[in-house]
Amino acid sequence: MTVRRPSEQMPALERARAQAAQVFGPQTAKRLAMFRNGVLYVNPGGWARFLAWLVDVVVSVLVMAVGVFVAVGVGLAAGLDNRTAGGIGIATLFLAPLLYGGLCFRNGRALGGVLTGTQVVRIKDGGRIGGWASWAMLVRVLFPLLAIGMIIGALGGGGTGPGSDRVSVDPHAIRQLHAVGIT
Repeated sequence: MTVRRPSEQMPALERARAQAAQVFGPQTAKRLAMFRNGVLYVNPGGWARFLAWLVDVVVSVLVMAVGVFVAVGVGLAAGLDNRTAGGIGIATLFLAPLLYGGLCFRNGRALGGVLTGTQVVRIKDGGRIGGWASWAMLVRVLFPLLAIGMIIGALGGGGTGPGSDRVSVDPHAIRQLHAVGIT
């Protein structure tokens, strides 16, 4: 009995890319890929993916902002202390993408996908993501925002600001200052 190696799937994909290049052009042929079950699909272009993500992030951030604003307003109206109202506001930051994903992303087409003509599907067979949609939206929105926040924090000196008890330093430059007698 012989077992097929994963490398044997490449000729079929390459053959399909060659055919697609003749029919649709080389740009579409480059974006041709294969699900794990062997069915072919076409990846959307980079700009379409970025714009779909951007629209979903903007909608999620707006929902987060409204949720935090409502949580703080309700907290003040109910006489809750700042810690409780803040906790509700932070919980809203996680619940907003989950809610948006659960309501709008179940078939893989939230507002960003509708506007750009893209759809998120399962990589194993191209099926709809269904019940995992809310978690997919949470990952799609919060992880990139977290990465952007970490980059901005790192570029800003590690997130320290005026009145902070921490500061970032350059030890090599400090040693050079001391070596030339500047103290």
